[in-house]
Amino acid sequence: MKGVYPVFVKKANEDYLVFVPDMEIYTEGKDFYDAIEMARDAIGLKGINLEDDEVELPQASTQEEAMRKAEEDADEDMDFSDGVLTFVDVDFSAYKNKVRNKAVKKNCTIPYWMSVQADRMGVNYSRLLQDAILGVIENAKA
Repeated sequence: MKGVYPVFVKKANEDYLVFVPDMEIYTEGKDFYDAIEMARDAIGLKGINLEDDEVELPQASTQEEAMRKAEEDADEDMDFSDGVLTFVDVDFSAYKNKVRNKAVKKNCTIPYWMSVQADRMGVNYSRLLQDAILGVIENAKA
């Protein structure tokens, strides 16, 4: 699924602050390009979390609706309604695949003698563990 959401970007000192009104997201970037990338990343993460919680993704606002939301959100410290309004696209399916396939480090313990033998044999511990876990998952589905 793909989506396009309105995003406000406002320079504040050396940072570029970001507000995504439809998802109630605030983030920032070191320059305008980085701010857009941070917005895309934040929208993607929020979308994955909403989908995992079986909550429907919010509909994207029109330019007028986004302006109204930014004005309503404004306070004495920050008003994004005078920032740059742009639209950011996100491919939620591609983003989910990218995030979900990211490698994570896990720690496991094996007996010393087993470690010595496995090292002599050139065992790839990560590959072995991935294959074993995949086998357990596939057997559980059967």
